[in-house]
Amino acid sequence: MGYQATGLPDDNQPVDLSKRLFDEASDWEQQVARVHRELGIPANYGVKHRLKTVPEAQKRVSVGLDIFNRDTELAVAAADAWKAMRVDARQHDIELQLVSGFRGVHYQAELIRKKLASGQSIDRILRVTAAPGYSEHHSAEALDLTSPGITPLSQEFSMSRAYEWLKSQARLYGFRESYPNHNRHGIEWEPWHWRYRLNFDPRNR
Repeated sequence: MGYQATGLPDDNQPVDLSKRLFDEASDWEQQVARVHRELGIPANYGVKHRLKTVPEAQKRVSVGLDIFNRDTELAVAAADAWKAMRVDARQHDIELQLVSGFRGVHYQAELIRKKLASGQSIDRILRVTAAPGYSEHHSAEALDLTSPGITPLSQEFSMSRAYEWLKSQARLYGFRESYPNHNRHGIEWEPWHWRYRLNFDPRNR
């Protein structure tokens, strides 16, 4: 966001949040703008990457522990779809493991702070990590996945049986790969990142 936010990705004009509109923005939008200033995120981030802001989901349920033994939360519909998809994958001898689910603005900002502290440039960071306020993880509908023997959050996942299965089956559960290779957002390929995008009722499966 910074001083600009964008509407839908195909909008021609960004929404200017500088000065007058900043005062009219919601508390959440102002919080995101302040974080962007602190981190040095360019004001045209949303426009450049053709991304819109993603508010933090307020209604979330636990779906168990991730591979780091942290409790993972998802929106209710996404949680139902994830559980059903994981069961189906197991029936095909594929083990899908959670790396990450819901992440808030503060968590996303901390990820970037750590990378800045390690000497990475903000431009490089934003090619692999969404800016706070724009991460699909805020929606509690996005999952980062891995499989046993695969380095988490690596393109190695694209060569796994799990990824091949997801490419053909995830859509049946409402999940889509958000950042495929050569995506229009200028974000590096994330074969592990999938977002739930439609209502799924496991009772109808």
